[in-house]
Amino acid sequence: MDHACTGRLRARAVASIGVRRNLAVEDLGDLLEQPLLAVLATHRRDGSVLLSPVWHEWRDGGFSVVTGSQGVKAKHLRRDPMASIVVCEQVPPYRGVELRTSARLATEDVEPAVERIAKRYLGSPGGETYAESAGDDLLIRLEPGTLRTWDFADEFEVSG
Repeated sequence: MDHACTGRLRARAVASIGVRRNLAVEDLGDLLEQPLLAVLATHRRDGSVLLSPVWHEWRDGGFSVVTGSQGVKAKHLRRDPMASIVVCEQVPPYRGVELRTSARLATEDVEPAVERIAKRYLGSPGGETYAESAGDDLLIRLEPGTLRTWDFADEFEVSG
């Protein structure tokens, strides 16, 4: 079977699957507690989008991402604060969330956030070591904006 046919069949199959949308973040269960990579979208000067895989934390109704104060993400956000972040599962039940909003760069509470986020992804000893070696960082805060959620959980049986 050629790739064009496979693509059409796959598209039809996906179109027939039910998906729950317009959910509250709480409806996604433990999705945002998992150490999944997020993808942060910022805008380059020419208007094109830079997609960056990032560690994140969902806390106090928004996402926190740590970045270097002189890094490209910080430079982009200083010029244009519009950003998007996506967190989604790569295996069933394929839950996910996308937030489009105006990001805020913060210098307060950076060190505790670096340590929490690093421990989340590296565990306790590795996260502490990482946090101790952190440089001149900023906290990117992405708070309520346009939220899009999805969950295919009803389509998959959970086996334990």
